[in-house]
Amino acid sequence: MPATPATSFPVVPHPLPASAESRAAIVANPVFGKSFSDHMARATWREGEGWTDRRVEALAPLPIHPAAIVIQYAQQVFEGMKAYKWADGSIRLFRPDRNAARLAASARRMALPELSEEDLIASLTSLVTADAAWVPDQVGWSLYLRPTIFGTEPSLLITPSNEVEYVVTAGPANGSLFGGTAGVSIWVSMDYRRATKGGTGQAKTSGNYAASMLASKEAYANGCGQVLFLDAETGRYVEELGGMNLMVVNADGSVMTPRLSGTILPGVTRDSLLQIFRDQGREVVERDIHISEIVDGLTSGAVTELFACGTAAVVSPVGKLVSSDFDITVGDGMVGPVTTAARDALIGIQYGLADDVHGWMLRII
Repeated sequence: MPATPATSFPVVPHPLPASAESRAAIVANPVFGKSFSDHMARATWREGEGWTDRRVEALAPLPIHPAAIVIQYAQQVFEGMKAYKWADGSIRLFRPDRNAARLAASARRMALPELSEEDLIASLTSLVTADAAWVPDQVGWSLYLRPTIFGTEPSLLITPSNEVEYVVTAGPANGSLFGGTAGVSIWVSMDYRRATKGGTGQAKTSGNYAASMLASKEAYANGCGQVLFLDAETGRYVEELGGMNLMVVNADGSVMTPRLSGTILPGVTRDSLLQIFRDQGREVVERDIHISEIVDGLTSGAVTELFACGTAAVVSPVGKLVSSDFDITVGDGMVGPVTTAARDALIGIQYGLADDVHGWMLRII
């Protein structure tokens, strides 16, 4: 995929950027989701005009009316991406075409204007170029990018916004979300559901994450770090975690994951790992998976590993599965060999340590 010149998002330099010392301290010890670089990319859409005012400017609070549709009715979609620095000093994106396609699909579902792949890549190229010094150079570390589209029209009418803003923020991220060698304890929610058929489960929109927060509090109260949701129709089949997809590794080396049924976010990391497993010659199965099948498999040894995957954590091993009905350790509670190999293979491609046979990496600097 050819690089897109960053010409349509001109940069207005920050008048008071972070000092070199301050920036270095943040990049050396970032707090994921709370450490931000100097700039943001922006564009504005208005009915009858389309996307205009493309630019990169100083990161600052946005003036927004309290009756803005995003505040009143959560008309919003977003993406999660990363910029990776290679040993040769270049900076690259991972499968931005897939993120662009998913952002467009999410926007369609939420009655928001679509942003083109060209605009997405141009905005990220300009922003990352402006804030290149914020990109960590350690393997496993990156500059996390959050493109967001939301309705800003002041209106209490339940109608799509005629004014929309596109904003991209960036911030350094370290590799600590992987969780090391110990698996994360996962709470299986028996009372709350994330999405229903015909709803917004396959869109990356804020309401889905808001719906997961109470179940997440329940998970934390039970000593777990994440929550796994079951399907809304029967309450028996596993779907996904609050912000990650789930993978099941069988004793024979095959891998299972819940099929994309319209209620599960089609993760870019999920899709990439499934391809990597196929490249390794592993059997990959996408189907409905009953929670009892996993519990029974862990008990009998038929299931040997569980892990979650997503852009932020990449791969996160599951050490324990807990609910009001069971409490079962996954293997020895530590990261398993297939989980480790999956992460290493993906990280290898993202940082130029392994051949990019599928052409997933796009150089932007």
